[in-house]
Amino acid sequence: MASHSSSPVPHPSSGGSEGIFRKDRDPSSRHYRPVHSLPDVCPKEPTGEAARGLCEGPSVVADQHRWTVYNSKVNLPAALNDPRLAKRESDFFTKSWGLDFAETEVMPSFYLPNITKEHFGPYLQETAQREKIHERCKNICPNKDELDAVSSITNNHDKSRTELEQVPKIFMKPDFALDDPTTFNAVLPWSHFNSAGRKSSRDMASSRLLQEKLSHYLDVVEVSIARQISLRSEAFFHAMSSQHELQDRLTETARAVAVLRGRTAAIERIMCEGPLRALRQALTRSNCARLHNKLKLMAAVHQSQPTVQLLLSTSEFVGALELIATTKEVLQQELQGIHSFRHLGSQLCEMEKLIDKMMVEDFSMYSRSDLSRSLEDDGQVMEKWSQMQYKRSVSIKDRLESLVFGLLRQRKLDFLDIYSDEMILAAKSIVTQSVVDSVSQIEEIDTDIVTKLADQMRLMTFPQWFELLKSVFENFILFLKRIKATLSVVRNVVLEALDSNQKSRLLERAAAAAGGLAEAPGTPLNQGEAELAYLTHEGLFISDALNDAQLNLGVGGGQEQSSTVGPRQALSRLDGCGSDSASGTTESSSSREHALQPGGATGISSSEDMMPSDLELGRVANNIQELLYTASDVSHDRCVKVLMARAKDGSLERLSSAEFVFLSQAVEGFVRDTEELCCRRSVSLRGALQSQANRFVHRFHEERKTKLSLLLDNERWKQAEVPAEFQDLVNSIADGRITLPERKPQGTEERKPSDYLHIDGQKYAVVGTVLLLIRIFLEYCQCVNDIPSISTDMLTRLSDLLKHFNSRSCQLVLGAGALQVVGLKTITTKNLALASRCLQLVVHYIPVIRAHFETKLTPKQYSVLRHFDHITKDYNDHIAEISAKLVSIMDSMFEKVLSKYEVKAPMPSACFRNVCKQMAKMHEALYELLPEEQAQMLFLRINASLKIHLKRQLARLGVHHDGGPQHGLVTVDVAFYTENVQSLRTLEKLDLNMAEIWEQKR
Repeated sequence: MASHSSSPVPHPSSGGSEGIFRKDRDPSSRHYRPVHSLPDVCPKEPTGEAARGLCEGPSVVADQHRWTVYNSKVNLPAALNDPRLAKRESDFFTKSWGLDFAETEVMPSFYLPNITKEHFGPYLQETAQREKIHERCKNICPNKDELDAVSSITNNHDKSRTELEQVPKIFMKPDFALDDPTTFNAVLPWSHFNSAGRKSSRDMASSRLLQEKLSHYLDVVEVSIARQISLRSEAFFHAMSSQHELQDRLTETARAVAVLRGRTAAIERIMCEGPLRALRQALTRSNCARLHNKLKLMAAVHQSQPTVQLLLSTSEFVGALELIATTKEVLQQELQGIHSFRHLGSQLCEMEKLIDKMMVEDFSMYSRSDLSRSLEDDGQVMEKWSQMQYKRSVSIKDRLESLVFGLLRQRKLDFLDIYSDEMILAAKSIVTQSVVDSVSQIEEIDTDIVTKLADQMRLMTFPQWFELLKSVFENFILFLKRIKATLSVVRNVVLEALDSNQKSRLLERAAAAAGGLAEAPGTPLNQGEAELAYLTHEGLFISDALNDAQLNLGVGGGQEQSSTVGPRQALSRLDGCGSDSASGTTESSSSREHALQPGGATGISSSEDMMPSDLELGRVANNIQELLYTASDVSHDRCVKVLMARAKDGSLERLSSAEFVFLSQAVEGFVRDTEELCCRRSVSLRGALQSQANRFVHRFHEERKTKLSLLLDNERWKQAEVPAEFQDLVNSIADGRITLPERKPQGTEERKPSDYLHIDGQKYAVVGTVLLLIRIFLEYCQCVNDIPSISTDMLTRLSDLLKHFNSRSCQLVLGAGALQVVGLKTITTKNLALASRCLQLVVHYIPVIRAHFETKLTPKQYSVLRHFDHITKDYNDHIAEISAKLVSIMDSMFEKVLSKYEVKAPMPSACFRNVCKQMAKMHEALYELLPEEQAQMLFLRINASLKIHLKRQLARLGVHHDGGPQHGLVTVDVAFYTENVQSLRTLEKLDLNMAEIWEQKR
């Protein structure tokens, strides 16, 4: 067991230049188990001379960046005397650093390989079998020493445990205390041997017995404690030796601390007092400079209120608002808490509210003046603002821009509602003034009697009212141009503000990027440089000093940068401006541009905060466009009022087609101009015109349908002469001009009428009604040209007119209605052929009409063109019925004549003579009316009917194709018939095929 005297003495090692001493082991103790010493946490200081110790000891200045003995902070006595830990040497640092202290993992050496379990794999495989054999042998034949030791320990442990169990449990309790009466009575039961307060021999024996029993318990416990101490003697004596060694080291540590304190005092006296005095004086000087600048700033702020009043006297709202915002920002940031300015903030807020009211009133005044001025003024933007007087001559456009920017800056984003209200009132006054001016020029209208504008308009003739309407249209076009010009100025200001916001953000990003690039090369401002800039920068705040330092270090690399001026510098420039009004008053346009600049005096500090966001500015821009749309809609609504006031008594329905076309063209022109001007397709005026157009179309159609019905009821179905103008009309249609030709002036040479209408190389024999029908459907086409909006309605009405002509002509001709209506004696084949030819003429023009209407319709409206397909089918069916009627007339005649046919001389027979005569009459009636192809087809059908009846009669008479006499007589009649038919014009090459009259022999 090692003692204090035998503890190892530290000696300086050979490499002791750093003041680190190593311990040498005692040679006499090499054969014994050495005492484990504690880690060398606090190395000893050298015990030599003081000067040598000072020279060789750690230096605070030279060794400040490496670990020295002065960095040790372990509470060694507390670590050794921790009663909570059993293994104190393994938890040496937990007393000062807490129970959570844990040893960190030592980084592996880079020069040694990383040894893993896989490296021992081959060895383990080789020794695994031998290890198993060894373990099996060990279990079979255990070591005798181990068995003895185990048995001895077991016996001693069992014996000690048996002896300890004899000790009562009460002595083992953690709360054992003899001052407790219960515990005391349990340990010393005096009631057993102290009776009646007298001592007897029996009590003495009990006392002696109790004393011996307690002594026995004490011996058992002491023996157990001694056994435990003997088991832990090594650790106990190791702790004692370590304690003595620590006492020596603490003594040396106290000596080193005294030396360090001396050095610290010398460092404080030599190195700190002088520099701190210089820094203190520099800080005092900096504070004085800041105080001086603060006083100058206070003077400038004190002068800002009169400057704002001066700017308001000249209506420089933008400059006043910028100055107020800058002053409020300075009060909140740099002059906060100054007692003399405690009321200035509220005063500035009141002035700002006053400016808001003034700007709203001025904008209302401008809107009213601009929209109510005479429309004869050519200027789109008002040049003079008579309601306001300015000391300086600045254009109204600049004033308006300044006013709008001020409203935007104050977030008065509803100022367009004021303009909208004034616009509606101005639109009403335009109509009123136009009506008053027009009525004043008409002597027939007494305004004292007829006071209402609508009644006055209805008393006008159509030309007078039409001139009024055109005047209203012209005034509204000028009105919209004026509104668009004003809104363009407002929109430009909004876009300028939006562009300024975007440029400001781009500059901020560029500045941030430039700052990052400047710090990248290794020149950032560290803490010391920042403090130095704060102390040495004259008259600026720390933010200004850092900004200037960063600009000088990173941004000044040959790039041009915009200077950032703070609010205090902006106010300092206004110092003394109250004495010079000219210097304090600036033009609104220049101040607005200055405020919009991202790097201006207030562009960064206040304007960005006050100006609306990009989303809000975008909404204002959209509202401007919507206001222009509203202006277009209001103008159209006012014009609708004029239109409906005239149409209230139905006067527009009674207009002629030419007059309605003029009205439609005027409305379409106005709508087109407003669309080009406002980019808005307003529907109210077009809707009103469409409503009137529908009524006009209804009346137009009813007039022409009635006219057509009268013509058909008076038509005698005779071929009419074709005037030259109708021939010119169809010629113009053939040239692609689906319009009515202009009337030729009187006195021109009149051409003779023609018997036929020549179209595409064909002759059409027509009645007078069809000629007028051609002109009527051209009138429909002309209306569609002039009024495209009524195309579908007009197409429906035209199809109804064509159907009416077809059905009515069918009733009059095929249905023989003309016998009662006109008084015809009979419906002749010529009447039928003429009706068929007229229907063919209409069928010829249906595709032309369809193509014309197709150009006026949208693709979605093409479905209405199917009406023409139905009409064409009806007309073709009617034509086929007329052809069938002509064939049936001849068929009935053949049946009547041939039923009396007899085969006997003389030849040709009277029957066939009568047939040839009727065929000649039919040909004479149809030859000049029908074209050659239709005539041939018709006579082929008639010839087929003849062959059927003749074949039937021959079969009845029993005449066969046998070369007999009767066969010869029939052949003579047939030859006579064939010769007569082929002698007719256009029928020379007609193949009659008369061999079919004979029945084929079976």
